[in-house]
Amino acid sequence: MSIFKDIRGAVELLKHIDIRQLSALSRKVDLGAAMKQLSAMDETQLQGLMKMLHSSGRKKELPEINPDFYELSDKLTPDQRALQLKVRNFMETEVAPHVNDFWLRDEFPYDLIPKMGELRLAGITYEGYDCPNLPFLMEGVLAMEMARVDASIATFFGVQSGLTMGSIYLCGSEEQKQEWLPAMNRMEKIGAFGLTEPEVGSGAAGGLTTTCKKTADGWVLNGQKKWIGNATFADVVVIWARDEADGEVKGFLVRKNSPGFHVEKIRGKMALRIVQNGLITLTNCVVEEKDRLPHANSFKDTANVLRMTRAGVAWMAVGCARGAYENALAYTRTRKQFGKPIASFQLIQNHLVEMISNLTAMQTLVFRLSELQDLGQLKDEHASLAKVFCTLRTRDIVRGAREVMGGNGILLDYNVARFVADAEAIYSYEGTKEINTLIVGRSITGFSAFV
Repeated sequence: MSIFKDIRGAVELLKHIDIRQLSALSRKVDLGAAMKQLSAMDETQLQGLMKMLHSSGRKKELPEINPDFYELSDKLTPDQRALQLKVRNFMETEVAPHVNDFWLRDEFPYDLIPKMGELRLAGITYEGYDCPNLPFLMEGVLAMEMARVDASIATFFGVQSGLTMGSIYLCGSEEQKQEWLPAMNRMEKIGAFGLTEPEVGSGAAGGLTTTCKKTADGWVLNGQKKWIGNATFADVVVIWARDEADGEVKGFLVRKNSPGFHVEKIRGKMALRIVQNGLITLTNCVVEEKDRLPHANSFKDTANVLRMTRAGVAWMAVGCARGAYENALAYTRTRKQFGKPIASFQLIQNHLVEMISNLTAMQTLVFRLSELQDLGQLKDEHASLAKVFCTLRTRDIVRGAREVMGGNGILLDYNVARFVADAEAIYSYEGTKEINTLIVGRSITGFSAFV
């Protein structure tokens, strides 16, 4: 049955308008012409008009913001998914409300450390010593969840849980593990990892200038370490130094306040400003034999620690990109220009689709990377490829996020500016793009291009 047979049916559109409204409408609209147009409409046109009138007063329901476009979280067990959401809630309630303030002031939220300790997640993949002994996949997932809110907090946790505890777990004695790992899991003790030097970054394998020398009292360390996260407040710092006797790299646990150990906070950073990076100076610093890592006797042992943790850096890049994307998408759905949300514009949607495409590729890559690690099949080139690809694409995503937010994209209040800056640090640390590229290049060509 037709909705309107003739012009009399059109009156139904106006029956809810009272006399005053109708009079006001007649001054703005030629009602005669409007009725003529209505009477000329066919059935399909009239149905569309009625649908528009019925829906005009309803708020448009938008889809949920879901950066996990391929639903990789479905591959987690219920317990794993619950832990992921627990950490997400912690980051959103305990960290997010304060992070911009601490980032701006170049300070660390020390009150947060005991609360993080209550999660009991540090040393997440280690067996025993009160550590969770979870799969490497979950280490990555949780690194992503932390970096999704703040890359500085994720970096702090990675230094504590991965680099420092990992050095002790892989290279330490049983006594050292018992002394440090349970306390570090509870975050009653904080650690740092001292490898990079002022003049030695990528060339650490063969160019360390910090030295160690065996004496009757133990070992004497001399040299400097730079960019050492957590160094200004750590209870113990893992120091890697070259033995003057045999030229091999050895590891040491240098305790806070040791004579000859001095830390100066690095200031003026544009990225990861919450991370308290330090310049460490070792001047005839004496370390007892009991604090030498007995299973760290060459740079290969150092590399084992780095290999174990590098996958987490790729996951961290994913988290940084994910946080930027989520903030940008939410912004475009509420920000209006020309009377419409900017998310409805074609060029904005193009930016957003490029971002979710890159993000989905990154998430799929690191998910498989962690599966290889859990299978015991992870190789240096696997981790290096993920580090290169994810940090490059993170740069693209945070750039796109800033772009769709216009001028507001450079304000801390909108969060994306922090992700833009922090992405630059993630791009460089734990192996530059160039060094990791050469690792992958050596693997696929059979030729080493290293100098």
